[in-house]
Amino acid sequence: MKKQLLCASVFSLITMFPVFSQEKTILLFPDGAPGEKVQLTEKQEKIGDTGGLPVISITNISAPTIAFYPAPEEKATGAAMVVCPGGAYEFLSYNMEGSEICEWLNDLGITAVLLKYRVPRREGQPKHLAPLQDVQRALSYVRAHASEWNLRADKIGVMGFSAGGHLSAMASTAFADRAYPAADEVDRVSCRPDFCLLVYPAYLDGENFQLSPEVNVSKEVPPTMMVQTEDDSSYVNSSLFYFYALKQAGVPAWLHLYSKGGHGYGLRDTGSRVNTWPERAEEWFKEIKVIP
Repeated sequence: MKKQLLCASVFSLITMFPVFSQEKTILLFPDGAPGEKVQLTEKQEKIGDTGGLPVISITNISAPTIAFYPAPEEKATGAAMVVCPGGAYEFLSYNMEGSEICEWLNDLGITAVLLKYRVPRREGQPKHLAPLQDVQRALSYVRAHASEWNLRADKIGVMGFSAGGHLSAMASTAFADRAYPAADEVDRVSCRPDFCLLVYPAYLDGENFQLSPEVNVSKEVPPTMMVQTEDDSSYVNSSLFYFYALKQAGVPAWLHLYSKGGHGYGLRDTGSRVNTWPERAEEWFKEIKVIP
């Protein structure tokens, strides 16, 4: 699997596009995303290297999309995962925290849906508002098409990295109130994820050892697993506070806390024990019956 990920990453660098065919890309809001008045010109660039491989970012997104990565027929479990890359709500780390993650999920028999949500932050709006609209629409869209795509409508999860982790937590806590007016029948389908995986999530902690005020945890939040390192000093409290809030609400929660590893590694080998988190995630998927 590591070799497959390496090859995919090199291919992404050569083409400067994520690994999926255009036929599998779906425009989330055909009549335009809520509140968008100006069509931005998307920009892709290499922003560095992690684990010896390039990191490709995308920004200036005003037309959010999902890219559909179906699990191989011989492995498919019927489960699906909406994947939210990170990037501080300014850009998306689209290969390291996006397409590479989708390929890993496919290897487990999980259909992956890569969300290209709106960035950078919109002036005068909460940092997560436009992305929350996008992820809610994505979750409803996947569930509305579950039968057509041979998916189980009760096995549709969400996962995210860094800012994408914050977005995934928002999708898990704010599903009762859609963040935009319903436009069609898709928007009348539930946008609640059935399970949630957060890898080094950001922005979930507030002041005085409390959650950030926009995060409202209830017993209806789906089962959640978190991956964090102690030396991720800016964001370790995001996972700790969110985990505690989940436990207080009676939500099944798993926290894998490692001593070292920092922030922003995706699936890549950076020489830290935290790089084994995909094995813990696979065990978790089995425990909550997402995969056999």
